[in-house]
Amino acid sequence: MGSDGNLTMANDVRMKGFSKRVPVEKALQWVDQNTKKLPTEEVKLNHSAGRVLTSGIASLVNVPGFRRSMMDGFAIRAEEVLGASNYNPIRMSVIGESLPGNRCGISLKTGQTVRVMTGAEVPENANAVVPVEFVEIKSDAHCEWIDVLTSIPEQKNISRIGEDIAVDEKVFDSGRKLRPQDVGVLASIGIQNVPVIRQPVVRIIVTGNELLPAGSIPNGVQIVDSNSPMLKALIERDGGTVVHPGIIPDDEEQIAEALMDDCDVILVAGGSSTGKEDFAPQLVAKLGELSIHGIAMRPSSPAGMGKIGNKTVFLLPGNPVSCLCAYDFFAGRFIRQMGGLDKSWPYVKRSLPLSQKIVSTIGRTDYARVNISVDGVVPIAISGASILSSTSKADGFCVIPQDSEGLAEATDIDVFLYD
Repeated sequence: MGSDGNLTMANDVRMKGFSKRVPVEKALQWVDQNTKKLPTEEVKLNHSAGRVLTSGIASLVNVPGFRRSMMDGFAIRAEEVLGASNYNPIRMSVIGESLPGNRCGISLKTGQTVRVMTGAEVPENANAVVPVEFVEIKSDAHCEWIDVLTSIPEQKNISRIGEDIAVDEKVFDSGRKLRPQDVGVLASIGIQNVPVIRQPVVRIIVTGNELLPAGSIPNGVQIVDSNSPMLKALIERDGGTVVHPGIIPDDEEQIAEALMDDCDVILVAGGSSTGKEDFAPQLVAKLGELSIHGIAMRPSSPAGMGKIGNKTVFLLPGNPVSCLCAYDFFAGRFIRQMGGLDKSWPYVKRSLPLSQKIVSTIGRTDYARVNISVDGVVPIAISGASILSSTSKADGFCVIPQDSEGLAEATDIDVFLYD
């Protein structure tokens, strides 16, 4: 670093290679130390799933707010059908019905019942609902009655006031990531706007004269940009909002202009390594601070990170597997924390035995794509940073720590499942 905190020309790795690489653990420490949660915003209820609450929510109402039937049947006073059975049916007159959404407004007298539908209000002095399958319904030209064929305890099949949620009850605490069913609960207590952590705005910068937009057909020496659609999906998975106007050519001025865009996080995919036209690292150093460049891992060794003003910049290698790996290790962890989510990988983890050994190198962290068979974990690849299909063919990945020369067959290892 120079005295101004930027890289000097002596640190320019273009066409030279990295003189040293930072351990993964140190890079992760930098990520965690530079992460701050974003401020609160209010969103409409229908847009709150997956977001993180910034304050607890208590109910201002009872749910339900009235005594309602849990069954289709007949509202009764349980003491009047004590001893009822198929051999001792007890007859009751049907004096009305209660339908969902309508006030019942009926008070039962001795020997009377009201037909009720599921979710409908029960009469004020009824204390049970006998299901329709336990009665015989009869009628003539003048009236309708039922023969009750079973005894039933008090409060059976009636949902009491506040049984689901009571007034003043704490429904959710601050910091909760709202699930779809949570949104349903908030709707049930009348919540319209929800206080949540603002989503990080993430600018994707994809550079390369050789790139065609996603959806194109590869042509000659040009290849299709696969990184931006992959990164967009990953960012949205991790709670970010994506900005990606399109591919930028290997032009220093255009890349510099993009680095100054208004956002929270910048992901530069490509142009981050040691090639002649890899301008991004030097531009980050010039416009702000390039804190880390070159990490002791495979793939993704050209990855880096730094800051420009209030923006955090992640340099992701252009090779697709390296891009995925660097995002998952560093950028995704940062984005999740900014939005109030857990920094851990959003993958299911299983501990399984290796079906064959994995070879690694001391001093380097390896990201190995693997499959799972009846015999255990089968390594697919550690190298091959440009072979994106290896990640689609894999069931998941495992991480070989930097202090290991590899792992022997039958060793239990943690596998992070892509699905």
